[in-house]
Amino acid sequence: MRVPFSVLAGRRVLVTGHTGFKGGWLCHWLRKLGAEVVGVSLPAPSEPSFFAATDLGNTIDSRLADIRDAAALDSVLKGDDFEVIFHMAAQSLVRESYATPVDTFATNVMGTAHVLESARKMKSLQAVIVVTSDKCYDNKEWDWGYRENDPMGGADPYSASKGCTELLAASYRASFFHDPKGAALATVRAGNVFGGGDWARDRLIPDIIRAVVGGHATEVRNPSSVRPWQHVLEPLSGYLSLAACLVEQGHAYGEGWNFGPDTNGVSDVRHLANLFQSNWGAGGPQFLFGAGDSALHEAKVLRLDSTKAATRLQWRPRLSLDEAVAWTVDWYKAYFAGKDLIDLTDTQISHYAAIQNA
Repeated sequence: MRVPFSVLAGRRVLVTGHTGFKGGWLCHWLRKLGAEVVGVSLPAPSEPSFFAATDLGNTIDSRLADIRDAAALDSVLKGDDFEVIFHMAAQSLVRESYATPVDTFATNVMGTAHVLESARKMKSLQAVIVVTSDKCYDNKEWDWGYRENDPMGGADPYSASKGCTELLAASYRASFFHDPKGAALATVRAGNVFGGGDWARDRLIPDIIRAVVGGHATEVRNPSSVRPWQHVLEPLSGYLSLAACLVEQGHAYGEGWNFGPDTNGVSDVRHLANLFQSNWGAGGPQFLFGAGDSALHEAKVLRLDSTKAATRLQWRPRLSLDEAVAWTVDWYKAYFAGKDLIDLTDTQISHYAAIQNA
């Protein structure tokens, strides 16, 4: 069932992780929909950042707290009541999880528990969406996509933490969010998301942008690795569709959901790099392709099956991989040209929404 995003207009919405790349884009979209948005997060994780570039701190109610600290989280929430929660705050990097495994589990697992404990106190709450990752699945390097009923797992600390987060959310759903008259809880998993404004470390597109600025080639560790690539607005549209259904239809939608790209978006790293090169044109990125990095475990093949979202939410990806890259290149070029990033971000959201509703 497709419920219009307009049901979120005027609703009080909490977004954790709003200073991050993906959370920032979601906050701008919610703001355009007319929601009353409050963000809770650590300070922006990079400099520059999407949060600063789009002046998000001055367009929503932005609050700073570490979700690993339950008392600090309760303090900044001030006992406020919300109707919808998008929990996106996380340690989101595979390679960083090897350097800081305990912090990764503390943020992604216990941090989620703290957010859900706060959610339990909110009398007006109708919907909670916990954002995990496609890497939550026990990856067997299959050629076919993982479905929502496949087992959780993860060899590296980041992936394992996301599998744990899914189990934690399922436990809270069964234990505390099962009342048909109360809030419904869902989890969502997306692919490798990119778009304008991401400057995270050890992530391909930010690495490409930094290399262009620095005038050197991007070193690509594993060019043959296959990933489900998608523009940030693709999964966010799924999250918003699900939130609208949770608000309108309740617990029938309180479960796990995949929002991955179609087969067009599943490609190896080399192909994505070449698309960036061709879309950028003169003065664009150059690459040094490696033979693979065996020092740390990282999945070589990963795909999602989003049939359930297509069938029950009428959700599907709208942008080809080439279009997604073109939109991303346009955003970064506008940033370096000193253009209005708030206007461009809103324009890209509006353009996507028009395509979605066509």
